[in-house]
Amino acid sequence: MAIAKGEKVPSGTLKVAAPDGIKDVTTDELFGGKKVVLFAVPGAFTPTCSAKHLPGFVEKAGEIKAKGVDSIVCLAVNDAFVMDAWGKDQNTGDKVIMAADGSGDFTRALGLEFDASKFGMGVRAQRFALIIEDGVVQNVQIEAPMKFEVSSAEAILAQL
Repeated sequence: MAIAKGEKVPSGTLKVAAPDGIKDVTTDELFGGKKVVLFAVPGAFTPTCSAKHLPGFVEKAGEIKAKGVDSIVCLAVNDAFVMDAWGKDQNTGDKVIMAADGSGDFTRALGLEFDASKFGMGVRAQRFALIIEDGVVQNVQIEAPMKFEVSSAEAILAQL
């Protein structure tokens, strides 16, 4: 069952690249006491994710943060080195936190995983976006399979 509005984000640990190496970051650190937009993609460097999803959040980061959002987090079931390289490739800078859920444990805890084995990708995150305030989900936008509509930066900006 997918996480719903009003539910607390499950506890977990993600990995992010820092100047001094890969660091563990807990969900409490990412979402506690903050307003955060968390969006997830099926995979770094994949076509829609690289051409539209992540670039939209990089481009609209200023507008999103002007609505009171403290941080924007991009999540994928990829390793932290891949997420770091993808962030550099997409010039995310400090606009978007690139969070790796390497084993998909956090994604499964959210109930938002899908099996992409037929594409040779294993279990991945569905394409979705959440607006989270102090660790509690305020808005859930889950894409239909093969769609990119409700989780875009523009769609989330309209929800803020």
